[in-house]
Amino acid sequence: MPPLNPLNPLGAEGIRVREPAPLPPRLPAPTGRVAFAAAHVVADPYGENTPGAPAAVDWDTTLAFRHHLWGLGLGVADAMDTAQRGMGLDWAATRELITRSGAEARCVGGRLACGVGTDQLPVGETALADIPAAYEQQLDVVEAAGAQPVLMASRALAAAAAGPEDYLRVYGRLIAQARQPVILHWLGEMFDPALAGYWGSRDLDEATETVLTLIREHATRIDGIKVSLLDADREILLRRALPEGVRLYTGDDFNYPELIRGDELGHSHALLGIFDPIAATAAAALKALDAGDLERYDALLAPTLPLARHLFAAPTYHYKTGVVFLAWLAGHQSHFTMVAGAQSGRSVPHLVELFELADAAGVLPDPELAAHRMRQYLAVAGVEH
Repeated sequence: MPPLNPLNPLGAEGIRVREPAPLPPRLPAPTGRVAFAAAHVVADPYGENTPGAPAAVDWDTTLAFRHHLWGLGLGVADAMDTAQRGMGLDWAATRELITRSGAEARCVGGRLACGVGTDQLPVGETALADIPAAYEQQLDVVEAAGAQPVLMASRALAAAAAGPEDYLRVYGRLIAQARQPVILHWLGEMFDPALAGYWGSRDLDEATETVLTLIREHATRIDGIKVSLLDADREILLRRALPEGVRLYTGDDFNYPELIRGDELGHSHALLGIFDPIAATAAAALKALDAGDLERYDALLAPTLPLARHLFAAPTYHYKTGVVFLAWLAGHQSHFTMVAGAQSGRSVPHLVELFELADAAGVLPDPELAAHRMRQYLAVAGVEH
């Protein structure tokens, strides 16, 4: 084991955190951008949340966090990758999450989009003919909840499709029957290796052409596409090629400030996992953007970039561990436990650095609580401080 002292946050004097900049506890929804925070789920700490076990969720705390996001004027993207879809949140828990979130959204007029996937299918080879029905089952649940559908990338489709034509047929069928315009979802293999070659090609230029073909054929029934490829230049090129009225929702947790800010030819909207731990800062930045105060927008979001790039560092799919760790430090939940035991997905040094970067970014609302919980974590990890 390396020397313990370098893991002692902020030097020999012990854990010290700065006071965060005061930010409004509530804000109206931004007017210049549509912004969703992809929200995490809170595990029941008394549940059997071990790898492979059905997810046991603390519903009250999970839903309270969604009210926190709505109160800041952000939309909630639920039952998505950040909620551990495919990494611990099974379909039974996902269905209940969608239903419960839909009811809460109706109570407060909160904007809600929910993931429609195929993860209720058994693991292993699935016939292509069975995939549309799985999508349709989930689409029915999302629409019954009153949420906007996000047609998520499907591991089963990635494995079964023979080429671009299969993607066009499956997605075309779903788009045609949805009751409202859908959001498409392009999740890169850094987030899920099982999605390599999505849209029928490992060549991203060819995959982009397939996506654009789909969107152009169904433009009036597509609200937008969420793109999580961590490639700002590629996202901008795709954004500029979209038909008028179809939004690009950035899922680029490495480059979101510049992509949302935009340029003279356009801007991206947001559907981001990083907006979960930096929600108050992101909401204040979007308010500044609405007011044309680009200096404040940049000043608020620039310090969050080192945090985001560390949080989503390879292996990127373990970013959910950091999201929940920060939620615990920030006081949004009382424990650092995750469904499927995913709290073990990041190392002690990684989480120590995450704490330091969150402090530097000013996203820890209660410094005393954050420091106390960091001490607790280090003590359990066997690190002197």
